[in-house]
Amino acid sequence: MSDAVTIWWVRQDFRLKDNAALAWAAARGRVLAVYIHDDNQAKPVSGAGLWWLQKTMETMGKRIPLVVRKGQPERVLGDLIREVGGKCVVWNRCYEPWAVARDKDLKVLLKDAMGVEVHSFNSALLHEPWEVKNLSGGDFKVFTPYWKACLKLAAEKAPEVVEVPEVTWVEGVTSDDWQFYPVKGEPDWGKDWDSLWTPGEVGAKAVLADFLANKMSNYPSGRDLPAQDWTSKLSPHLHFGEIGPRQVWHAAQAYDKGRDKFLSEIGWREFSHHLIWHYPTMVDSNWKPAFDNYPWRKLEGDALRDFEAWKRGQTGYPIVDAGMRQLWQTGWMHNRVRMITPSFLIKHLRIDWREGEKWFWDTLVDADVPNNVAGWQWVAGSGADASPYFRIFNPMLQGAKFDPDGAYVKRWCPELALLDSQYIHAPWEAPQMVLLGAKIKLGESYPRPIVDHETARAAALAGYELVKGEQG
Repeated sequence: MSDAVTIWWVRQDFRLKDNAALAWAAARGRVLAVYIHDDNQAKPVSGAGLWWLQKTMETMGKRIPLVVRKGQPERVLGDLIREVGGKCVVWNRCYEPWAVARDKDLKVLLKDAMGVEVHSFNSALLHEPWEVKNLSGGDFKVFTPYWKACLKLAAEKAPEVVEVPEVTWVEGVTSDDWQFYPVKGEPDWGKDWDSLWTPGEVGAKAVLADFLANKMSNYPSGRDLPAQDWTSKLSPHLHFGEIGPRQVWHAAQAYDKGRDKFLSEIGWREFSHHLIWHYPTMVDSNWKPAFDNYPWRKLEGDALRDFEAWKRGQTGYPIVDAGMRQLWQTGWMHNRVRMITPSFLIKHLRIDWREGEKWFWDTLVDADVPNNVAGWQWVAGSGADASPYFRIFNPMLQGAKFDPDGAYVKRWCPELALLDSQYIHAPWEAPQMVLLGAKIKLGESYPRPIVDHETARAAALAGYELVKGEQG
């Protein structure tokens, strides 16, 4: 080992285990770990994400000398190279199109202008987006054959967990102010999240262990029941790289029941990254161009009012409102409801999926561009391997099927707590005496539906006829 200093640029890899960039740097010599906070990047860290970022940085900072600097990466890295005599910079790859372009330019700048060695690695995915190919050697557009190809690759060579040697850290380098959250001028809606989440590598490991031992066996069916706690809640830990998918993959192999379904969700995350890599314009454009013809309502007047009601959980449809309130209060939303609430915005309110994607990005602690975009386009019908455009979730039937006794609704919409479960997903159908007994006054204590389901369904299908015609 030499005395050379390698700068490890920490991005979405807040962990010391199974970290390819850190492992390479540690084997070479001394390591300076730096996180660079750039508010001017193409898509800054979300509001809820800033809360998690603050916590995970503080957690990592207690374990290693983590340097935090603010500004553009090229300036910050240049300053640090001169400050510590750095000869090499390493990082783990990100796959959003703006990150890919930035990193490509940075490599050229650091190598050519400063004579610094640069290396990037994969620590975020089981397989790189360009490694999984169909029989023709091209990319996949449908999830099931994609995941089968991934499983075949894993059978040939299991995703390797990287061993990280003992690290010799560079200490004494000053940091900028670490305080990023709450966002100035925004409500500190995450003030009570410490009781819900444990950001950091140790917290991620505990969440995975608990899920595998106590929940995964019930995951295949339980994942659709929002009132029950059968999901892993690993998504924010994976997004911030506090645990890697290779670690999850290998830990899950020790168990059997429920494993395949759970790992297929890791596969969907991989597929989303695969799509973004091969089709970078889909981050803000319809993957299927025919959907450019859909007649979205302009976000003004009644449409803006409806959008605000959706964000606040005041649509008058309990399963939708419960999901949107859970999102605001916890920074997270249950898997099944992540399909119901976008469907309502897109197909009942006919508001562009991109508006909903922005809201989810800002309020989810696990906001991840590939997953978020692919999920919203799946619901809209505009994405790869998407839900059929004519599938319009009936919120009453969805509620009755997946929250039959209304426990989820009653938790997040407490004004409906006394309502008989027979009417919990359609309070407007309850007799007046039942509403009085439950202390509910529609339009006051709980809103009336902001749109009629059948009328909205007909309008959505009429709009989709334009798309259908363009698709041939």
